[in-house]
Amino acid sequence: MLPEIGEEGQRRLLSASALVVGLGGLGCPVALYLAGAGVGRIGLADADAVSMHNLQRQLLYTEADVDRPKVGAALEMLRERSSHTRFDTYPDGLTAANARAIIADYDLVVDCTDNFATRFFLTSSTCHPKIIFK
Repeated sequence: MLPEIGEEGQRRLLSASALVVGLGGLGCPVALYLAGAGVGRIGLADADAVSMHNLQRQLLYTEADVDRPKVGAALEMLRERSSHTRFDTYPDGLTAANARAIIADYDLVVDCTDNFATRFFLTSSTCHPKIIFK
């Protein structure tokens, strides 16, 4: 639809993969825009549950989602908006034990975390260098 992207660019987006780490105030719009742009595979990593006090800025959730795992609630909303996208979920989030294996499977990783420990091992030399920091 965008002339500067063209059909070839759209095909490349469809074959691309991105991992969103953290599904809060930043991760929600990032995931929405990645899906809307046509990214073919999106990973969603967050170990938290939806909280009522965050609904005003976490746009993937409703009051009915409070206390549900964020990855499950986000997955439902994103699937409704982007049926062509494959979504992978990581309801335990990223940990020192699983981060390297999960990250290796994606073209791009977007750090949307508010957790120092997660950010630390994302930025450490043990992880892949394809991470975008907020």
